[in-house]
Amino acid sequence: MRNRQRSFHLKTSEQAPKWILIDASGKTLGRVASRIASIVRGKDNPSFTPSADAGDFVVVVNAAHITVTGNKLTDKFYYRHSGYPGGLKQESLKSLLRRRPERVIEHAVSGMLPKNRLGRRLLQKIKVYSGPEHPHVAQSPIPMVLSDRGERIILNQGV
Repeated sequence: MRNRQRSFHLKTSEQAPKWILIDASGKTLGRVASRIASIVRGKDNPSFTPSADAGDFVVVVNAAHITVTGNKLTDKFYYRHSGYPGGLKQESLKSLLRRRPERVIEHAVSGMLPKNRLGRRLLQKIKVYSGPEHPHVAQSPIPMVLSDRGERIILNQGV
């Protein structure tokens, strides 16, 4: 008889998600979005399970002050279609940042998540706000400072 090692599979009831606060002011869009996707997916947790929701909640503030490199403000477009003939609409990154800056970060993160019901559930764990205020103070989110060389978590609960 062979010894079989059983694989670990995290159940949703076994997880205790944290709340993490990220300030996006002055940060590059793609770098912030990839870090948010990794946190929401739970890839930094030791109990990561690809088919389970093992990530944390992420609150992003100051989405209106995100930066991009190059000529992306004028050259990058977001497309949507109404479903009717001739219903293709396009909007530049500059006008979308002016109109709804939260959508820019949500769109970037959704492109980095799985395209199935797990990805749609993970996208609901992201709360993006254009200004510095957010209504999730009761969850006491842990602030995370993102830098160019990585990130560090500041364990200051007074935010």
